[in-house]
Amino acid sequence: MNVCIIGTGYVGLVTGTCFAEIGNNVICVDNDEGKIAGLKKGIMPIYEPGLEDMVNINVAKRRLSFSANIKEGVKKSQVIFIAVGTPPGENGEADLSSVEKVCREIAKNMDEYKLIVEKSTVPVQTGQWIKRTFKMHNNTHTGFDIASNPEFLREGSAVNDFLNPDRIVIGAETKKAVDILKELYSPIIARTFNSPGKSLNDNSKPVPLLVTNLESAEIIKHASNSFLATKISFINATADICERTGADIEKVAEGMGYDRRIGSSFLKAGVGFGGFCFPKDLQAFINIANKFNYNFALLKEVDKINENRPLLLIKKVEETLWILKDKTVGILGLSFKPNTDDMRFAPSIKIIGLLQKGGVRIKAYDPKAMEKAKKILKNVEYGKNLYQVAEGSDALIIVTEWDEFKNMDLKRIKELLNQPIIIDGRNMFEPEKMKKLGFVYKSIGRK
Repeated sequence: MNVCIIGTGYVGLVTGTCFAEIGNNVICVDNDEGKIAGLKKGIMPIYEPGLEDMVNINVAKRRLSFSANIKEGVKKSQVIFIAVGTPPGENGEADLSSVEKVCREIAKNMDEYKLIVEKSTVPVQTGQWIKRTFKMHNNTHTGFDIASNPEFLREGSAVNDFLNPDRIVIGAETKKAVDILKELYSPIIARTFNSPGKSLNDNSKPVPLLVTNLESAEIIKHASNSFLATKISFINATADICERTGADIEKVAEGMGYDRRIGSSFLKAGVGFGGFCFPKDLQAFINIANKFNYNFALLKEVDKINENRPLLLIKKVEETLWILKDKTVGILGLSFKPNTDDMRFAPSIKIIGLLQKGGVRIKAYDPKAMEKAKKILKNVEYGKNLYQVAEGSDALIIVTEWDEFKNMDLKRIKELLNQPIIIDGRNMFEPEKMKKLGFVYKSIGRK
């Protein structure tokens, strides 16, 4: 198929590249001419494992191209995915101005049937507004359909998630639209190609396909992310109880996770969730509920618990260092999660800000996110590696659970630190082992 992806962020670039990988002709469009120029030279605007190689392979095979011209993308494609940003406004409501602008441009440049697909996460009933926009600006009165096809990509494993999904959701109003998307996704649904992370057992197990109306598909994405955020805040609240009672949150989570009704995923206590999806989608779903006169108090508490996690970590630092002023603290991990360079809503931002407000000098290291961090964080000394950050620091704080930190030489770290203090915001080490090594070790939900 001939496919156009508008927006080359984390979702758009992965989506376009993976559609090319399964044999389609894909043009990725973005109004950031610098980004497009970079992509044409093989320069990735984001870090995502496996993505750069896949982009280069499909560009070489002429299945993947890049343009800053929407008109070019519209003319060349039958299926057009909208994957532009929908950032939260001051009140948490999604800003859909980019979606509207793109819709107007598509409508003006259509001269034959097109299927327009929402890939951006948008509030329920956005599809109806998109349809209305197309009717207003489609001067040639060319036929079109609107569909919703929410993404469920995790940064750090997005390529594998796209090619080996838990499910594919299609929200549409016509059989034609459903049939086109079924055909587009058919190699993935049938698992008829080799892809990263695919197990041998997957070959006999087609990917579940759920067909709904537009509104249901739109809500599925917000409901899914809000539920996962709820699991994280629940286990974090439980961790606080564990600390006060002598229980071990790691064992509590393990015991809960064996229950098939609960599952072990997203039951990892820590400094809270970040990234662009969970905070944004949680706020958006709260606002959607308010719009339809429902007070989603549960999600408001989920958000409140998450907002307080950095404060609890700072309290642990104060308990070990006593006076923060003029101390040097090393931060290990800046991105909101490992295997990505995404700094959006990263817990490290708030943690560093609170420490600096207390007069702390900050040293920091992250395997992939430091270039993006430098644009956000001020007065931070960046180390070339984790040992450089540890050297001369009064304490180390682990904020992101990169494997590199789990495998660090603890004896060397102890020698480099002014004081053998580690505040582990991701529970990467065993408390007893750290105690035997001579560390003052504070973690989450464990004594």
